[in-house]
Amino acid sequence: MPAEAVRTAVFTAAVLTVTVVAGVLNYKGAAPVAVFIVSGIALAGLAWVVAVATEAVGTRFGPAATGVLQSTLGNLPELFVVLFALGAGEVVVAKTSIVGSLLANALVVLGLVIIAGVRASDERVMRFRARLPNDTATLLFLAVFIIVLLGLSDTVGDRASRHQVAISAIGAVFLLAVYGVWLWGYLRAEQREPALEQGGEHLLRFDIAVALLALGGAGAAFVSDWFVNALDPATKSLGISKAFTGLVIVAIAGNAVENVAGIFLAAKGRADHAVSVVINSVSQIAVFLYPALVLLSLFFTHRLTFVLGAVYIGALVLTALAVWQITGDGEAYAFEGLALIALYGIVAVLAFYE
Repeated sequence: MPAEAVRTAVFTAAVLTVTVVAGVLNYKGAAPVAVFIVSGIALAGLAWVVAVATEAVGTRFGPAATGVLQSTLGNLPELFVVLFALGAGEVVVAKTSIVGSLLANALVVLGLVIIAGVRASDERVMRFRARLPNDTATLLFLAVFIIVLLGLSDTVGDRASRHQVAISAIGAVFLLAVYGVWLWGYLRAEQREPALEQGGEHLLRFDIAVALLALGGAGAAFVSDWFVNALDPATKSLGISKAFTGLVIVAIAGNAVENVAGIFLAAKGRADHAVSVVINSVSQIAVFLYPALVLLSLFFTHRLTFVLGAVYIGALVLTALAVWQITGDGEAYAFEGLALIALYGIVAVLAFYE
């Protein structure tokens, strides 16, 4: 058995062990801080398991479909965290975790991908197809548009501000419709173009990958519930804000970790595939996951809307501009990747002091 396959098996076993430990701590009534920390680690590990299994499953459908599938199923932990947070009345955590996922992927992960890709390039510049980054910028601006409008409406307190739930639900339908049309065209176009570089052998058989995918998805659902249950008392004990929890801890544990695969792909010189994994995740969170959660929240007592605080609206607008400016021309330099990471660091520090 190849050494990499052994490492994958060992790490998967470790993730499942941590998941079991989190469950035992939860049901034995352990200290909330312990449940919170162990569940967060388990959530990050399960996100990785889902990502690895999805990549193996996706090889049957081609590189473009694999990137979309990996991003979609990789968002399962985030989906469960937000749903359980809404069920528990933790609306701040639900909103900031979505925003945090967008920022973590668009700034931290993409920044690290660019740095790794530049180091792997003889020209000290990372080059990739510009189609997907430009499409993502359009989709991201579309999501930011409704967020800005509702934010302004809420700030001035006009008549429309009394109908935030309805406007958010209708806006969510528009976003999902646009995403569906884009996805159909993107997958069809990729079938007619040369395949993204893939290389390497996949370590998992299809049946094993499907089993791990089911196990990882189910585990993420349980762990998300334990994580959210321990969240309120744990954050009070640790002295951290719920905004920081959602923006940084939940975002990185539930979403960004599974995209670390993009960093390894970039380090191997597979720039197109690396950018595809990360950028697909950004667009999916903005115009698929967020609007889907807005519609699902209609079945909950606490509703999710596109209304955000002014600071996070500003952060999303500037993130959309930064991603478009840096990746829109199909090439990026190391300092640009570092700049993206610095932007996230600034937002994280601000959330910490809220």
